Amino acid sequence: MSKQELLNFCSEENILLDNSLSDFFGTFENFNLVIAFLKKIKDFSGKRFISSSLLYSLRGKIIPFLKTFPEEDKILIQKIQDKFNLSDKKEEKVDKIKEIKQKESIIKILSSYSLGGKVFEVKDFLLFFKERYNDFKTVLQHNPELENLIAINRITKDKQKLSLIGMIYSKSTTKNKNIVLEVEDLTGIIKIIISKDKEELYTKADNLPLDSVVGIKGFGNRDVLFANDIILPEARLEGGRKKSSEEEYVLFIGDLHYGSKNFIEKDFLKFIEYLNGNLPNTPEVEKIKYLFIIGDLITGVGNYPDQEKDLLFIDLEEQFSKVAELLSKIRKDIKIILSPGNHDGVRLMEPQPILNEKFAWPLYNLENLIITENPCLVNIGSSDDFEGFNVLTYHGFSFPHYANTAPSLMTEKTMNSPEKIMKYLLNYRHLAPTHGSVQYFPLGKDPHFISKVPDIFVSGHTHKSGIAYHNDILIISVSSWESITPYQEKFGNKPDHCKVPIFNLSTRAIKILDFETVEGEKNEDRN
Repeated sequence: MSKQELLNFCSEENILLDNSLSDFFGTFENFNLVIAFLKKIKDFSGKRFISSSLLYSLRGKIIPFLKTFPEEDKILIQKIQDKFNLSDKKEEKVDKIKEIKQKESIIKILSSYSLGGKVFEVKDFLLFFKERYNDFKTVLQHNPELENLIAINRITKDKQKLSLIGMIYSKSTTKNKNIVLEVEDLTGIIKIIISKDKEELYTKADNLPLDSVVGIKGFGNRDVLFANDIILPEARLEGGRKKSSEEEYVLFIGDLHYGSKNFIEKDFLKFIEYLNGNLPNTPEVEKIKYLFIIGDLITGVGNYPDQEKDLLFIDLEEQFSKVAELLSKIRKDIKIILSPGNHDGVRLMEPQPILNEKFAWPLYNLENLIITENPCLVNIGSSDDFEGFNVLTYHGFSFPHYANTAPSLMTEKTMNSPEKIMKYLLNYRHLAPTHGSVQYFPLGKDPHFISKVPDIFVSGHTHKSGIAYHNDILIISVSSWESITPYQEKFGNKPDHCKVPIFNLSTRAIKILDFETVEGEKNEDRN
């Protein structure tokens, strides 16, 4: 069986294979076995995109299915079992920890993106922005403040009061210090003037990121519109702050940068001792059920000039192998949800895929580890009578752009106050509204658009610890486990180290555990 035959079959069956799986199954001579296996995986999962992590997550169903194949396929079946850790011995190990996990709430991955090796064209970017506009229009058009809502091409020469929904195409300032916006929808483009005399509105307009979609109320005609108000699509949690009936805890960390000479291993080992219940006066530990790691698990290779000088391990696979050993020490009834960052050996273009199994394979052997994309929406703590908490994870690669371009964020030097950047982006209901603030793929649906408002928005990248609420959404920025490098000092970074937010799903109490200090804890209540 050739790899091309495999790809032809997948195309016919509407199946998308991870590249590593294409290489693996493309070596099989038994074409019928591969077809039967892939069809069954699609049936089991209900998903088009098949990856190694998906196979591993379905192991409880796959192992019995593999036993149905005839004896002559035994060698090939063993090859599949060895490749994806699907042997009976591994299953016995999983069975032993099932008793520990019986009372554990289900984790649901609510977002998933697939590229399928497509070559993108200009028309894909046009379609991408059209879809983004339509998503925002759906959110904004029901806002009662937008009276007399009209498409741009239907605005007449007669002066009138009207509202429109548009994308910010350009922004400039006149000699008289008024702001001029060029705003477009799917039908046309119009100029909008914001007077410097309307101080509050002027500030709002001054902070608008390019390519964001907003509602605008004003007075004018097709030639020019004078704005009276700008309506942002704000992410707002309807129904208020929910609470679980089950007392469980979730912790958030990120930016370990394992493999760096500056990795603070002693304090991280102390954190693991805490998780395993080996530190005194920590009664809450036994109720910890979830640990999020928000990107930059490893420090990677070649991420900044002369990084090799800062590396303890210069090989990606070795970095992943060693950090997997560390994470394996965490007790197995704590589910670890891991998403990638810009240091983790995956592409910078977002959405970032799950970690590359070619290098990160040791992590795939951890039974309590779930690897997601970046960004990702994850549901935790659900039960028969509770819908759970939706957690939006995003590493935060877009943050520096807004910290250095939005006037209000620039004034407050928000790279050292990332929760303010996160509030800013929630106001625009988008993780990277400006084209160019991140590298991205023009998918049919915009992965940075916040379609479902989360209960918790957590991010990293800045190495600063922060907690806040915005429109009832809990905002969490995680600190770093890497001491400051000369490269960070060059940019004026003031990182926090070894700070761990812990959130009670039942009471909503949140505090920060500090593993950098001898005492190991300080409280910052945000009830």
